[in-house]
Amino acid sequence: MAADSPGARIFRAGRGKFTFTSFAKLFIAPACVQKAQQFHHKTRLHQTVMAMALEPANQDGTRPVDDDRRPGRPFPKEGKLFVISLRSGRLANRLTLFAQFIALAEEQGHRIINFAFHSYAHLFETTRRDIYCRYPVAERRSWLDVVPGVAAALRKTRICYQIVCYASIWNESFPVFGKKVVTLREKPRSNVIPLDGPEVQAQIRDARIVFAHGWPFRVPTSWLQRHAGKIRDYFRPVEEYDRASREAVDRLRRDADIVVGVHIRQGDYRAWRWGRYFFPASRYAGWMQELAAQFPDRKVAFFVCSDELRTADEFPGLSVGLGAGSAMGDLHALARCDYIFGPLSTFSQWASFYGNKPLFLLNDANTRLERAKFRISCLDVL
Repeated sequence: MAADSPGARIFRAGRGKFTFTSFAKLFIAPACVQKAQQFHHKTRLHQTVMAMALEPANQDGTRPVDDDRRPGRPFPKEGKLFVISLRSGRLANRLTLFAQFIALAEEQGHRIINFAFHSYAHLFETTRRDIYCRYPVAERRSWLDVVPGVAAALRKTRICYQIVCYASIWNESFPVFGKKVVTLREKPRSNVIPLDGPEVQAQIRDARIVFAHGWPFRVPTSWLQRHAGKIRDYFRPVEEYDRASREAVDRLRRDADIVVGVHIRQGDYRAWRWGRYFFPASRYAGWMQELAAQFPDRKVAFFVCSDELRTADEFPGLSVGLGAGSAMGDLHALARCDYIFGPLSTFSQWASFYGNKPLFLLNDANTRLERAKFRISCLDVL
């Protein structure tokens, strides 16, 4: 097998850290240095970025050793490095997109770096410890995570994300590295880009580095189902939100046989898709009554979360709990419920997928809730 061109790699695992390689130095390192020079020369951020940009990469291709100095296993030679290079929406959108690439990585032996996840990385046990948001999980933490303050400063400045975002665009316009480095980019008005499809697979066939710049990248639902356990393990919430979500649902379970999660999204839904999925609280109350009637011999309680302030008075005659104190808490509280319903949204879809709980998506105000039509989400509805 022919050796890789030095310019065909962006990030490479050296002894205990990822470093910039020849490819990165052409258009990534200069941007790092320019940004770093805005800070005082004695700051950790300046020193860190300069070291990353100027340090020669170790090309031995091995994983970093563990803290006890045991050798790490080599990265798969045939695998590609996918760099997610565009932020798409908010929390649930980014979880959904990340999950697609994790399933792809598991199916085809690839690796992932996701700087676009930085805004939410601190919310999850795995990503809060890794500045690169890597998958599979690295066997040893990067020195950028170990040195106090460095990872936080890099996340705050968004420098890593800006670098890969513009690098992906630059590479698409000026593909000086040929087929070794490619950019997959969302096309105007494209609904779904199947990552397993012949067009994408042909485009990335000879690549070692793949920038993924867009939102509608998807894998077959069977892949997500097959690797759902690993995806859920990767996105374990930190203890604060895990506890808040558990307590919010447990309070309702004390006096109920069934807890139904209700996602009420209003805010931006007043205008999104011409208000098609905006429903008043009174309509949600009607749906809740409708569903409770389908469990005639059981006590039903409702966990209600919303992007706007709600009161129990809006849901007369129903046992209701309101929110878990944060969007992250609400998301995982929904995942703990027995059933979930709400308007079309990745938020409720992720809760269903993560909690392995049946979901009903509301399409319009005249929709009738039917218990038999609830389905566990495979993150496939855009």
